[in-house]
Order: sequence, then structure tokens, then C-alpha cells
Amino acid sequence: MNSNENAVMPSLTAQNPFTGRIGEEYDFLGMMCPNVVVLTQKLGETVAAWHPGNGIQGLEIGCGTGLSTLSLLTQREDLHLRAFDASAAMLMQARANLAEYVDNGRVEFIESDALAFLQQQPDASVDVVASNYAIHNFLNDYRDQVFAEIWRVLKPGGLFANGDRFAIDDAARHLASTQADIRHWFKAFGELKRYDLLEDWVVHLLSDESPEHIMHVPAIIATLQSLGFSDVQSLYREGVDMLMIAIKPKLA
Repeated sequence: MNSNENAVMPSLTAQNPFTGRIGEEYDFLGMMCPNVVVLTQKLGETVAAWHPGNGIQGLEIGCGTGLSTLSLLTQREDLHLRAFDASAAMLMQARANLAEYVDNGRVEFIESDALAFLQQQPDASVDVVASNYAIHNFLNDYRDQVFAEIWRVLKPGGLFANGDRFAIDDAARHLASTQADIRHWFKAFGELKRYDLLEDWVVHLLSDESPEHIMHVPAIIATLQSLGFSDVQSLYREGVDMLMIAIKPKLA
């Protein structure tokens, strides 16, 4: 590769910020986004309440350092999970954080691109697909392909549960929320003198807010329903943070 190519091609970190400082120090998320604690808990509760008494097989998209993985596993003892993420740095932390669950066979952590992993799975092979603060990172076209694969790999009667960042329908309120987040980040990171992480997170937020990434609730519901999902609904919402579920209907 020549120097000109180096100049124009983005690095892997630029394509996926979670391979860099953000992924290496992801524990800062709780400071930046207090709702992550509530949403992570509610994701686990939702899966725990799904068809109780039957052992279930699940997939987790974008497991990161294992925050939501732990919530899923602790609240549902008969859940066996394959959790995947594209960031080796975050998976290293997840395996350390959940070593007990790895050792007893409750969870397998896999380094993989989300769409590539889903495409390798058999039709109607899992009971639950869960995700937390991951799918909003995908480009719109890629996300639609992921949704189609989720539909395909779920068994009839299966559950898709996604805790994530969704645009507020009122554009002025959404802008005010984004501005408030940035002000909070400047204060929090400034007090810690961590302007390096502040820069990375602000750049990432600008990506989240771009038209190619941002998730609008009506559009997402329409996409899921067009695939055949039923009972697409929100179980929790606070600002941009929302838990949405969708069910693949049972066969007639």
C-alpha cells in the first residue's frame, strides 16, 4: 500500500471506534449514560420472563465487555448464550469479567462481524436474540440486513429484544438531549483530564447522529413488521434510551 492510499483509507479504529480507546476503557459508559444501568437490567428481566421453565438458546449481538451478558445470564439460569462482538479488546474484558460463566458453559464469546456471524447460523435455530447499545452503530442498509437475519435465525415464537439509542420524535427535543449529553461529557471528562476519551466519544456521537446511522422508531417498527415480526413495542423509554421487543409469530 502506498502513502497516498494510507492517506485516504480510514483505519480500522476509524471504522469501529470500539477497537480503540473507547473499547479499552468502556467502563466510562456508565458515567456518560446513566440509563445504561436501567436498560441493561430491563433487558435481562425481559429475557428472563420469556417462556419461563423452558431452557433457551440465545445470541447476543455486540456483547462488548459483557455488561448486558451478565444481566442476561444472572436473571435466566436456563439460558445458554453465544455472545459476539467485533472488538477483540472488549471481548478480552468480557471473558475475564464472566470467566465463571465461560467455564461452566453458559456463554461462549466469539469475535465476529455481526452480519457475518448471523449469516452462518441455521434457520430457526435460536429462541432469543438480544442486543444492548450495539445496533445503532450499524449503517442503515447493514442494519436492515441484520434485522432480516435475526428474523431468519429465530425459531417461530422467538423473541428479539433490543436496548438501544433511538431518536426522539420531536427534533427540537432530540437536539436538546444531544446538547445536554455533550455538556455533561465535557464536565465529566474535564474533571478527570481525559480529553483523549472525550474526543473519541464526541466523534462517535457525531457518527451516531448522522442520517446513515440514526434510528427513528417508526422506521424501525415498519422494517421489523415488514419482515413478519409481530408485537413490536417499547417496554421502556427515557430520552433516547429505549427497550424495544419484537416477536416472530408461531407457525399456524
